[in-house]
Amino acid sequence: MLFTGNTGLGKTFLSNCIAKEILDMGKTVLYQTAPIMLDNILDYRFGKSDYTELYDNIINVDLLIIDDLGAESLNSFKLSELFNIINARLLSQNKHVTKTIISTNLNMNNLMDTYSERIFSRLASYYNVCRFFGEDIRINKVFGKK
Repeated sequence: MLFTGNTGLGKTFLSNCIAKEILDMGKTVLYQTAPIMLDNILDYRFGKSDYTELYDNIINVDLLIIDDLGAESLNSFKLSELFNIINARLLSQNKHVTKTIISTNLNMNNLMDTYSERIFSRLASYYNVCRFFGEDIRINKVFGKK
């Protein structure tokens, strides 16, 4: 699933609710924000840290949640790693059940402009796109709106 929409509409909250249900079923879940996940992978690739287990989990976990896609600083290495993750998880669905939830504040046009055609094509073709609309729930709480 690909959750898109402005800040404060419940994308992360819904991802966490789904994660709880999957955990309750005895499955594995990994939650990472896109910036942290991609930075950790680059550290691993360049030998700055040993994230072998993290990388294996990213590919093989039952449910991977990538939160805040679009908040990371991009370079060619990160684009390549993001493509590898998305593609590897799509390919592994043939071998066992793996699911991925990606949340982003970017709309589909922004995603197409920001990421490579190979990444965007996979997101648009293989993910169920769920668009979130409305007002920022957190800001409404601050100002007492319901």
